[in-house]
Amino acid sequence: MFFLKKVISFWLMPLPLCLALLVAGLWLTRSPRRARLGRSLLWIAVALLLVFSNKAVSTWLLRPLESVYPPVPEFVAGEPLPGDLAACRYVVVLGGGHGDASGFSAVNKLSVSSRARLMEALRVLRALPEAKLIVSGPGAPGYPSHAAVQAQAAVSLGTDRARIALIETARDTEDESSEIRRLVGDAPFALVTSAWHMPRAMALMHSAGLHPVPCPADYWTRPADKWQWTDDTWDIDSLGRSTWALKERLGYAWIWLRGKG
Repeated sequence: MFFLKKVISFWLMPLPLCLALLVAGLWLTRSPRRARLGRSLLWIAVALLLVFSNKAVSTWLLRPLESVYPPVPEFVAGEPLPGDLAACRYVVVLGGGHGDASGFSAVNKLSVSSRARLMEALRVLRALPEAKLIVSGPGAPGYPSHAAVQAQAAVSLGTDRARIALIETARDTEDESSEIRRLVGDAPFALVTSAWHMPRAMALMHSAGLHPVPCPADYWTRPADKWQWTDDTWDIDSLGRSTWALKERLGYAWIWLRGKG
């Protein structure tokens, strides 16, 4: 089921979907009787690419997800921590991927999302001197797990290794919620993940009976001071934003259908 879910979601993402429509359309145009259908698929593919790679559209799709939970503000010395954060004795950072290229430091092996998550987790951890850091993520056979790379990066940035616990077998957020339950029990914890992923992560944590305090990171959209004409143009980053927005909504629909949303 895990791999079937991944395959189906992959082909529903904007770029694979549009490429599939383009290939199908080109193939059908070779047949006189199906040429009209083929041309329609080509036009649909081009239109979808234009829509999903537009900055305004991608921001419109992603910002509602990133706005569900507010960011944790800057900590001010001498002032109390915001909300329920002071009661947390664990800081959990969900995995976001890395590369296994040799010669790179652990920090530079992390993906952009994973690095942003870890930075926020370490910022929160510094404000909670009694808390432990929990990092998560599996690895490819024969290589260090993603959790191990995150732990190494955290140590290289000044975190005591004794404060770090690893979850190395969880394949997705649902698996992570079960492993977190085993490690923290009913204790409240700071949950760090990408802002666009936080709504689904929080739903799964609550479904597992956990008590997370949301600490979103890795924002892809931020309110601008004023509109600029470039806000309505097209770029590859916008295609990425649209992809994450659709992926998260599909993921949330899946857990909602199973009563976990």
